[in-house]
Amino acid sequence: MSALEEIRSRFQNDHFATGATGIVIDSAEPGKAVCSLVLEERHMNENNVPMGGAVFTLADFVCAVAANGYSEKKTVSQNVSITFLAPAKGKRLIAEASCLRAGRTTALYTADVKDELGTYVAHAIVNGYIINQ
Repeated sequence: MSALEEIRSRFQNDHFATGATGIVIDSAEPGKAVCSLVLEERHMNENNVPMGGAVFTLADFVCAVAANGYSEKKTVSQNVSITFLAPAKGKRLIAEASCLRAGRTTALYTADVKDELGTYVAHAIVNGYIINQ
């Protein structure tokens, strides 16, 4: 089994992100990850654009994969700030996360969410707390 398959298998236990919303892990490497979400009717709000909660979940999850995919330590979100920039115009959201700094007890990640047409949908900053030391 490849490292990516192992990571996907482990994160299947994140039932809300992978099951309820349908987020897929596209790639992962230490401190980085790419996840995507094919937009369906269940993800849309009254204005027929992706609900903020769906975008937030994708941003939070891609940071979780970047932080925990290749680490024996467990990092959890301590604080998340997200800025919604534009409604998605496409049919798929793609989120890319990267680690800016990982210390002994805290870490800082960013996530950029775009659609497949290049629309910049959201930017998130995730402060993580490392619980295994």
